[in-house]
Amino acid sequence: MKPTLALKKIIVIGPESTGKSTLSSYLANHYKTLWCPEFAREYLLENGTAYTIDDLITIAKGQLQAQTKYTSALQTQINQTGIVKPLIIDTDMYVMKVWAEYVFGTCPTFILDEINKQDYDLYLLCKPDIPWVKDELREYPDEKPRQELFQIYKDILINQQTPWVEISGSFEARHQKAVAAIDAILAH
Repeated sequence: MKPTLALKKIIVIGPESTGKSTLSSYLANHYKTLWCPEFAREYLLENGTAYTIDDLITIAKGQLQAQTKYTSALQTQINQTGIVKPLIIDTDMYVMKVWAEYVFGTCPTFILDEINKQDYDLYLLCKPDIPWVKDELREYPDEKPRQELFQIYKDILINQQTPWVEISGSFEARHQKAVAAIDAILAH
């Protein structure tokens, strides 16, 4: 019986409007793999932007369910083909923690408990060095909150065990840095 090849889970995080979804889509195309979009976007478009901390728990649960669905689908592909691919995931529980604490000053226990269960292979931290783009869901157009949030994410990543890479510069530079980091993870 041949051993099961495990997929590699790559998380893309960072403040809003730092190119996370654009990068996730690019990477999925580059590696001909799946990517798990940010559940919050779908939820807020459907339910409105007047969210509560209870909505954040619902969003966190939706994100986890989506990750489970995409993980299962990609693992099935890997088992059938024997080719290990990365699963690109736009957002994780660290994002939910930062969001809850930044907006509400506290983080639900459910999110903290889920952080302790996370098992990822690489984080890509998107820096807010590209122009902020307005859309109906974005809340922080000013530079100060974007930089504060980036520093919060960076501090979290420095103090955890999963490898991470800062993604900055032009879209092309971001793509190159992300691909190099993922290639290094896939090589192990």
